[in-house]
Amino acid sequence: MEVFGSSGTRGVVNESLGPEFLLRVAKAAGTVWNADRVAIARDTRKTGRMLADAAASGLASVGTDVDRLGIVPTPGLQAYAEREGVPALMITASHNPPEFNGMKLIGPDGVELSVADLERVEEHLLAERFETVSWDRTGRARSVDGAQREYIDQLHAAVDGDLIADADLTVALDPGHGAGALTSPEFFRELGCRVVTVNSQPDGHFPGRDPEPVPENLDDLGRLVASTDADIGIAHDGDADRAIFYDERGEYVEGDATFAALAAAELSQDDTTVSAVNVSQRLVDVVQSVGANLELTPIGSTNIISRIRDLRAEGATVPIAGEGNGGVFFPDYRLARDGAYIGARFLELVAERPLSELVSPYDDYYNVRLNIEYDTDDECRAMLTAAEARAQGSEAALDATDGYRLDYGDAWVLARPSGTEPLVRIYAEAREQARAEELAEGMRAALDAARTDA
Repeated sequence: MEVFGSSGTRGVVNESLGPEFLLRVAKAAGTVWNADRVAIARDTRKTGRMLADAAASGLASVGTDVDRLGIVPTPGLQAYAEREGVPALMITASHNPPEFNGMKLIGPDGVELSVADLERVEEHLLAERFETVSWDRTGRARSVDGAQREYIDQLHAAVDGDLIADADLTVALDPGHGAGALTSPEFFRELGCRVVTVNSQPDGHFPGRDPEPVPENLDDLGRLVASTDADIGIAHDGDADRAIFYDERGEYVEGDATFAALAAAELSQDDTTVSAVNVSQRLVDVVQSVGANLELTPIGSTNIISRIRDLRAEGATVPIAGEGNGGVFFPDYRLARDGAYIGARFLELVAERPLSELVSPYDDYYNVRLNIEYDTDDECRAMLTAAEARAQGSEAALDATDGYRLDYGDAWVLARPSGTEPLVRIYAEAREQARAEELAEGMRAALDAARTDA
């Protein structure tokens, strides 16, 4: 696909992406859906209202009425879409920096569109095939109140509130100035937790930290956990569909480790889980220990969702899936990533054991992640060619599902182009920090040289 990457379409506003473009995307989506109504929500980004207005105009031009929900987490919009049986557009750039924005497309079942459905929308977009209507048949917009409250109520119905309340937990929460700031503090307090917050004011400039919940952005949360004697720290990204954790000592927990702990609690023999090609050995170990099955996809929620759907249609049981970036699916709840729900499911485990004990079986791996920016497509192609050459000249086992993953048995390294930013991402994992760094730096040196020569 040219337009839709691993999770929607994104860009720097008024540079690589503007209101005119999102208007056209909305017209294409509205044409394909041919629905009477479509819902629109946004995260807190400064440009969100402008782009939501453009998308609403595009939908109205093809005769579609628009439900305007305002600022709601992506999973809150998905809950609304499923409840009302209407497709939806989410204006968000998720974890990207403040200058970015974009759009995710959601079906009337509350699930992000499959790859096949996105391709249909993209075909209409690129061919400019829009079913615009006469002036007297254009759609109307209405404001919808209460979507945040209905989302919180649905969360309560889906988790074991009594277990969490009885544990008398303290939660340190960092919504990162994003959409979760309007829902997660209230939700966790209503679960009976003492909640202390940082970066909890909705602010599209993201003054306290960038939206991506990675260690370099979360120092304040670690300090808050330690200073308040919290049992757990929880951080969201901009649209609150992910959750990253700190343990009771104020120490960052790798997302791969929390995913493995959640998977260990969910998986049984002959179950199947789905993850991306950058899967951690931690999850592989869990899958092997319980006799479950592991399916790998290209990186990105859209690819994982499509594979889960296919597997369930074939009769497979898929109780949990996702990636180590904090985006975990519980398909029996909803085929959607939901940061607040992920946090609550982890609280159910923390109610029984400290977080540090829960993840201790999975802390003997080290991860390194690096990014290399590029300015032109030629530079990107040159770097990927260099990664392929490095793979062919290595004794490592190669997986080319998405980029080039070199598996050495005791460690692995992956180089792949980002689906949302002009970056080539490098991932490495090993049982020793030095080994992971060696693999990542070796790959970066090869790719840097190729980019310079491009």
